[in-house]
Amino acid sequence: MSAPPPRSARRYAVLALLTASALASLTACGSGDPSGSGGGGGTGGGAAAAAGSAGEKAGGLPTRDVVSGVKKNAAAAGLLPERVRKRGKLTLGGAIGAPPTATYLEDGKTAAGVDVEITEAVAKVLGIGIDRQEASFEAILPALGSGKYDVGTGNFGVTDERRKTIDFVTYINDGQGFATRADEKLPKITDLTQLCGKNIGTGAGTTFEVTLEQNKSLCEKAGKKPYSVKTYSEQGAIWGSLQQGRTDVVMSTINGLRYAVDQQQGLKFLNEYHRLDVGFAFKKGSDLTPAFQKAVNVLIADGTYAEILEKWGVSDSALPTSRISPPEIR
Repeated sequence: MSAPPPRSARRYAVLALLTASALASLTACGSGDPSGSGGGGGTGGGAAAAAGSAGEKAGGLPTRDVVSGVKKNAAAAGLLPERVRKRGKLTLGGAIGAPPTATYLEDGKTAAGVDVEITEAVAKVLGIGIDRQEASFEAILPALGSGKYDVGTGNFGVTDERRKTIDFVTYINDGQGFATRADEKLPKITDLTQLCGKNIGTGAGTTFEVTLEQNKSLCEKAGKKPYSVKTYSEQGAIWGSLQQGRTDVVMSTINGLRYAVDQQQGLKFLNEYHRLDVGFAFKKGSDLTPAFQKAVNVLIADGTYAEILEKWGVSDSALPTSRISPPEIR
């Protein structure tokens, strides 16, 4: 069993889940029903509704058990290397950010979310244990090569650049999107020059940071003031910066943005910018990928996968099949 999360991680995980009224009291910003503040279109406004209809909830999070009944699959387990079958467990580096991907329940210790529950279900299919160790998003991928972790999760998008050094087993489709305050006049972001002159908040070490940094010159070429990229290691800090006016726009995961906007007053989801498949991460050349791919496909076939996604309100992000390190979606 992994050690309890550090106090700072628990604090920011809770901050990311604050209700609209709590955030308003901290920032004197926003009012009205969050579902009516522009937080949706498509599945955006339905995230909380889908999660809320999933049964029991704790602190606004769905707690219905859809994993405990998963059985070991001999064919999938047989693909594991002998050393892993003998050891009986794998070490996982897992980033805890915000729902619906990965967060903590009210006790500050129990991890939950799409990443967490798909991992638990895969472990059951393979008949092994998972030693989950919390780690920061930006630290996980480098640690795979050193052998510190056997596998990593953190809503890692499969990009061509990452595929040079990391192997992936896909389990959901998510991607890049934008959100802002309800009073911001920005339209859908289809061109990054629309961000020129703005302060953009995003996660450190993410594909969002890379995308923004690589395209800063677009504003200069367009004769406009460049945008500023402000990175944060915690999701709670990102949303705090937006609510308090230190940033104008947040760039993050599509599913994470929709869920957060659905829970907070005075914010709106702008649009999807770039879709990406998301996967379990392994060191390059790992012999674990065939077993994990088979396990995910077992869960897709038996319906457990669909139940997990429905529970967290992200059914539109389902993949028809798991793949190993597919090319980046263009």
